[in-house]
Amino acid sequence: MNSEKLSTAAREERNWGYIMVAPTIIGLVVLNVWPFIQTIYASFCEHLGFGHYKFIGFQNYIDMFQNTDFWRATVNTLVFCVLTVPVGIFLSLLVAILLNAKVNFKGGFRTIFFLPMVCAPAAVTMVWRWIFNSEYGILNQILDTRIAWVTDPKSALVSCAIVAVWSAIGYDAVLLLSGLQNISKSYYEAASIDGAGKITQFFKITLPMISPTLFVTMIMRLMTSLKVYDLIYMMVEETNPALSSVQSLIYLFYRESFVAGSRGSGSAIAVWTVLIIGLATVIQFIGQKKWVNYEV
Repeated sequence: MNSEKLSTAAREERNWGYIMVAPTIIGLVVLNVWPFIQTIYASFCEHLGFGHYKFIGFQNYIDMFQNTDFWRATVNTLVFCVLTVPVGIFLSLLVAILLNAKVNFKGGFRTIFFLPMVCAPAAVTMVWRWIFNSEYGILNQILDTRIAWVTDPKSALVSCAIVAVWSAIGYDAVLLLSGLQNISKSYYEAASIDGAGKITQFFKITLPMISPTLFVTMIMRLMTSLKVYDLIYMMVEETNPALSSVQSLIYLFYRESFVAGSRGSGSAIAVWTVLIIGLATVIQFIGQKKWVNYEV
């Protein structure tokens, strides 16, 4: 009798669990899974307008791989990741360590570093475009130069990377700071007794203990960098001569889908981008076994 009551209670608890997660699952399927399936199908079709498609097989992918703009956008996206992810993670970790130290006005510094995340991207871009302006920008005035930071193909991508790193430092630092604050002080006290210095403590205690948080932060930053669009769209105009040197895959997807009206080609670019993100994520998950420490 008791077992039957227990079984009934377990079923009711399970059913309530299904009910509670149902809105999230439905939203995920409707807003993410189903649109992605449609995108895969559209990548094999020619868009005829008004939601009608004509199946053409792999032609969109053949045209895509033969397009020099596509390969340039792929290289730009990968270079952008190389420029932003390592530098951004390093600076965020440095800021997190400084904020975790015993300093005055710690809460105010946290707010200051996090402010770029709550500012409108358009406002942030306008400020940085003014800073990078070749004629009257404050950066050229400080350096006493006339560098065309945003319009020169050699420096445009680096300029966009600087803005991306600056915008993300606060958010990543807050995540890493949470990991630092979860490290028990007893580890450092024991290390000090054994004669370990600050540098040794960082590499032997701090880095291994925050490696799970660091890994999650790297995954998030890598995905964001591979999907970069709004920053480049607002920093570099259509008439900018440096557009081809900074155009990302998602930016090219926008131009193909909504400017040129070729939804099939745009869908193929989107699928390619997802494959790159998936490959990068798999590589990171394989590599994390060697450096991420989950032991408490």
